[in-house]
Amino acid sequence: MLVAGTALSLIAPIGAQASDVNLEDMNNYVRRDSSSKKQFNSKSFSTELATLEKSVDLVEDRINDIEAGSFSSTTTMDGKAIMWIGGVDGITNIDDDEDGLSSDEPKESVQTGYTFTMNLNTSFSGDDNLYVRLKGGDAGDAWKSKPATYHIDTKDTDDAFKVDKIWYTFPIGDNVTAFVGPRIENYYMYVTPSIYKPGALKAFKLGGNSNFGASTDGGFGFKWETDSGCAIASNVVDKNGDSNGWFQENGVSKWDTQIAFTQPRYHVSLTYSDAQNWTSQVYNATALGENTATDSTGYALRAYWMPEESGTPVPEISVGYDVKNWDDVTTHGAVDEADSYFIGLTWKDMFQPDDRIGFAVTQPLKATHVYGGGATNEVDDPMIWEAYYSWKQNDSITITPAVFGGTDVFSHDDNTFGAVVTTAFKF
Repeated sequence: MLVAGTALSLIAPIGAQASDVNLEDMNNYVRRDSSSKKQFNSKSFSTELATLEKSVDLVEDRINDIEAGSFSSTTTMDGKAIMWIGGVDGITNIDDDEDGLSSDEPKESVQTGYTFTMNLNTSFSGDDNLYVRLKGGDAGDAWKSKPATYHIDTKDTDDAFKVDKIWYTFPIGDNVTAFVGPRIENYYMYVTPSIYKPGALKAFKLGGNSNFGASTDGGFGFKWETDSGCAIASNVVDKNGDSNGWFQENGVSKWDTQIAFTQPRYHVSLTYSDAQNWTSQVYNATALGENTATDSTGYALRAYWMPEESGTPVPEISVGYDVKNWDDVTTHGAVDEADSYFIGLTWKDMFQPDDRIGFAVTQPLKATHVYGGGATNEVDDPMIWEAYYSWKQNDSITITPAVFGGTDVFSHDDNTFGAVVTTAFKF
């Protein structure tokens, strides 16, 4: 619109200049006797042409000034706004030290949440990419309890809009992609381990968000992929790297290495994690299973399979199994081992194109062994589940109603049930 306005404002002077051309003189060329043999040449309208040329140059200068204040031609932007409303019942005994509520304070009410995100991608060579994500949001306390009710899109910044992610990727040879950035998470540097998309809870992300966890901090890594489907990814993030230095004795870091094999319809991978004082497994862990006292090692097995055609009763299947062992545990009766599992089913295009039915269950990371032997005092059968239907109202709006719940999700008698409707606006 700015360019059009500028162009129109300059066309008027051009038209005015054109009206000043001496039409009578032009007619005289025709009326004069042919014997004079007068002909048009490059000098006939030199004055008028010079004026027109100056006007065109002025238009180009105006357009260049406008383009100078815009994004680079290699930068793209997209975004989304996500809003949800729902209610939760029965989570009065779940401890959530992030929101400051005591363990016996109820959160049984209808609450809302939202996030607003802008993604900027810039390439400097055609093969690299600088990614910047700006994000802000707010959510009611009911959507922050880990693992029982933590909404998949919860991001509470107290309405502040700020840089949430920033990293740079570039190729090394034909098969290696390198990553480096001050705000990046491990799983962005993986080969995708799961195709199940949660409809309500973050506990179901990545095929069970137990061993993977999350950390938006400084990190780097690489991913090697071949045409045959074989791949290796390895990466490191450090929560204190930007303040106290990398790989300090009391630092909080995680080094993941993944071996994967992926084909168009199936995938299998194994990820090994070496964590130091890592706390992010609380997205899908019981009270004892979230042991953060010492360093740990973990293994995450993931696999998925999809049918040849969507829109049939046969679903996509995603599975996961995690084992975590805490090192240097010397206190008798302290938890030194835990495990978790996940099963997710997805039916696509069942009632209309691009719709999705999802159902998943997960056992949060549960203590299975204590140092010196004996009972773990862990809950018997912790379980979380969700079911949802998601459809596109149009190309830009997706609506997802979901129900979810669980038994003994954090400790004894922490039984939950909830319902939520999430609407995503993409642009």
